[in-house]
Amino acid sequence: MPHRTGANGRVQSSLPLNYNGNLIEDFWFSFKDGLVADYGARSGVATLKELLDLDEGAKRLGEVALVPHDSPISNLGILFYNTLFDENASCHFALGKAYPTCIAGGSDMTKEQLLAAGANDSLVHVDFMVGSADLSITGIKVDGTEVQVFKKGNFSM
Repeated sequence: MPHRTGANGRVQSSLPLNYNGNLIEDFWFSFKDGLVADYGARSGVATLKELLDLDEGAKRLGEVALVPHDSPISNLGILFYNTLFDENASCHFALGKAYPTCIAGGSDMTKEQLLAAGANDSLVHVDFMVGSADLSITGIKVDGTEVQVFKKGNFSM
């Protein structure tokens, strides 16, 4: 689970997002201290703004999921335009509510305890795809050591 104030940098979508029947294509977000600081899209910018303006938590990450590009759904080569299917074909992030089950004992925590633990809260949880065949991900350990996690779209560990 991403810490609600920890995301910094830019992320680019790899697949279109169908949100409330509207298509958002080639979109990106820049994060500063966990908050969307800037965003854009080739199409669907008004819909993206509508999503981000729902509440404060809609402007923060609630999920980061690593899914290998070489997965059964991805290998079908079909874009479903439905995140419940498409998220199984690609690494994805979500704007909005974090899942309490991603924290040990989170299901028993109050809203305040979850926020104190770094979980994001929102009325929404909207997944968007970021994975691709050429995705590389490098993790940084507490001691500063870098570890390659993904190479060419798949786990390298």
